[in-house]
Amino acid sequence: MHSQPPGPTAAKELFSLRGKRALVTGSGQGIGLTLARGLGAAGAELVLNDLDPARLEQAVATLRGEGLVVTGRRFDVAKAEEVGPAFVELERTVGPLDILVNNAGIHRRAPLETMPAASWQAVLDVNLTSAFLVTRAVASGMIERGGGKIINICSLNSELSRPTIANYAAAKGGLKMLTRAMAVEWGRHNLQANGIAPGYIRTDMTGGLVVDPEFDRYIRARTPAGRWGEPRELVGAAVFLASRASDFVNGQILYVDGGLLASQ
Repeated sequence: MHSQPPGPTAAKELFSLRGKRALVTGSGQGIGLTLARGLGAAGAELVLNDLDPARLEQAVATLRGEGLVVTGRRFDVAKAEEVGPAFVELERTVGPLDILVNNAGIHRRAPLETMPAASWQAVLDVNLTSAFLVTRAVASGMIERGGGKIINICSLNSELSRPTIANYAAAKGGLKMLTRAMAVEWGRHNLQANGIAPGYIRTDMTGGLVVDPEFDRYIRARTPAGRWGEPRELVGAAVFLASRASDFVNGQILYVDGGLLASQ
């Protein structure tokens, strides 16, 4: 006999994050804060991270005001000497993590032939090395407990580049492959590591591009959806990859780009 499809309640439970604890790095504002809010709305207890203490405090207060269970931790995700102690303290005082979202990222645009070495290194440190450092600190506990969800925020630039973003494209391309390496190494421990790759999304980081008429026209023409994306449109992908619904999804990059990669 054919099995019956799950009913509405069972399907809803697949996407529930009740009883789970999630850390989102770089979540004091922008996409990180939006993703944290979405995970919290699905039932997760939240840990926010940001370098700016005032911004972090405001983000925590905002989400608490919305009825979510949330705490904040300030540490530099790109510095091993801060990441290690931060996670020892976090597990001792808040508890183990079930979900990790490596979202922290920066941009330092410059032509490749004149790009300062410091700009190259800063972007690789924050956008790529931080995901290694933070996930390394979290993974051992997930392995001991028999499971966990790792979500790396990649980019359309994990696949495509354009002038002045060589450092960013290199970091996000590396993050795509780091995601796959995590899946290969830890899949046997019931850890799923996947990536979300946003297309052109309206954020503070892209604000200068949104108001550039020429670039705005280019993006609208290049994207089949004919518009920029909004941070909230990434939440569904995050909840899916953080939930039981994705238990056999591993090493994948989910592009949320309005169809841009599918278009010539």
